[in-house]
Amino acid sequence: MSAPHSEETLQVTPLHALHIELGAKMVPFAGYDMPVQYKDGVLAEHLHTREAAGLFDVSHMGQAWIEGPDFETVARALEALVPGDLLGLAPGAIRYTLLLNDKGGIRDDLMVTRPAEAARANSLFVIVNAACKEADFAHIAANLPAGIALKPIRDRALIALQGPKAVEVFKRFASAGADMLFMTAQAMDVAGVPCLVSRSGYTGEDGYEISVPEKDAVSLTKKLLGEPEVKPIGLGARDSLRLEAGLCLYGHDIDETTTPVEGALTWVIGKRRREEANFPGAKIILGQISNGASRKRVGLLPEGKAPAREGTEIVADGKVIGTITSGGYGPTVGGPIAMGYVDTSHAKVGTEVELMVRGKGRPAKVVAMPFTEKRFHKTK
Repeated sequence: MSAPHSEETLQVTPLHALHIELGAKMVPFAGYDMPVQYKDGVLAEHLHTREAAGLFDVSHMGQAWIEGPDFETVARALEALVPGDLLGLAPGAIRYTLLLNDKGGIRDDLMVTRPAEAARANSLFVIVNAACKEADFAHIAANLPAGIALKPIRDRALIALQGPKAVEVFKRFASAGADMLFMTAQAMDVAGVPCLVSRSGYTGEDGYEISVPEKDAVSLTKKLLGEPEVKPIGLGARDSLRLEAGLCLYGHDIDETTTPVEGALTWVIGKRRREEANFPGAKIILGQISNGASRKRVGLLPEGKAPAREGTEIVADGKVIGTITSGGYGPTVGGPIAMGYVDTSHAKVGTEVELMVRGKGRPAKVVAMPFTEKRFHKTK
């Protein structure tokens, strides 16, 4: 067991003082002192993001450039570490992909952008998870060929504006943002500040992630929070929002012991990459695509009101068939939701299982995610 964090050992984001000013409850997360919730609480923050627009500080995540002599060389260099088709990225396009180990296990999940700007034509922009960023950067840098360099970005913050009213708000500060397509990125001024903006997020809602110079982060965040539709949102609601959207939390739902096939992420492996079979763990992963994996990540809808948390055993026919990796209350659903791994023979939608909560079996069924779809919404 590691020693508990003290405030002195934790890193802070450029928005740390603003979180304190806004009355946030701060907690240690991935080595940072981060806001878990504000005065309204997690439930209100979750619902506000679903109904209007929430602003998240995600500056703890890792941002970096990978640069080389030309785009093709850079793309192929990173393709040697991930299964995604990066060479096929159009200028301005974003790809969600996975860093893999030699056994096909997932070292991390990440976003890779091919910049649209001519000045960055020989680069890729990557965003990795906070807890993994230093290990990720070291792994990538150590495996890049000569002439290609990974350059971590240490002087920019990252904020996310998410929700059905995000576009309406954002276009007041950067009109070009309204015309962006989902999973594209563009350099643009936002309220006069030069930013790299992506039409993306991790909440199941429309919105933007905004990479902003550190010196301008507080002023831009305050301007966005000054709009009537926008409220600050902490890590608690960020977690419940991504769970409802059926999105993985690295280190919980996916890790180095899970493959993309087991994690229901086979879709990230492009056709050309499958044919070339030149990514880490390709033999194992392609074998699972052809022959099936022994387990699979699924959504679970428990009966009753009490949430089934991470680590809960999943049982069928008196035998343990899997484990919950994320579970909690889904405010949009109006009840408990979960995801986890089960034996493939029990992964079919509609399969009835039991969750061992406090020593007692609770009925649940396997469902297709995301939970944000209308069929899950609580009827009033």
